[in-house]
Amino acid sequence: MSQDHVQEHIALVAKHEQAFLAKRSRAERLTDAIAGFAGSLTFVMIHVVVFAGWILVNTEFVGNIPHFDPRPFSALATLVALEAILLASFILMRQSRLARRADERDHLMLQLLLLMEKEITAVLGMDRHIATRMGLSAEANEQGVQQLAGQTSIDDVTQAIERDLPAQS
Repeated sequence: MSQDHVQEHIALVAKHEQAFLAKRSRAERLTDAIAGFAGSLTFVMIHVVVFAGWILVNTEFVGNIPHFDPRPFSALATLVALEAILLASFILMRQSRLARRADERDHLMLQLLLLMEKEITAVLGMDRHIATRMGLSAEANEQGVQQLAGQTSIDDVTQAIERDLPAQS
């Protein structure tokens, strides 16, 4: 495959991804930004510093700052719990949107695979015809070649998968 052909495909995929990102609402962009920041080392470090500072201020004498949340730091625990609830919500909203995008990609991939199966079946049929005309009818009529050149029933494949694969719990 030529490098230009590869670059063309990469550009097409990038275009679709950029279009997907551009279609996001303002709330979705905000959710993505918050969830992205929450998954960063900077976020973790800020929390380590804030929590350590909070505990230090409320257990030791630091300047003229009064102890505003004595042990067991119930105000800190409440704030952390509220933050956890909000962060979990932002992350779930982002994951839900990304799962929808993955489903769209899966559907596109299925459509492409079904189209390729039809095209390959047609090519195999033509190859069998050419082989027969060239005096290679034995090769063209081998059982495996005949089966591959026949139409594939997606319903039959789906039923076989459901029947033969173990049930997932």
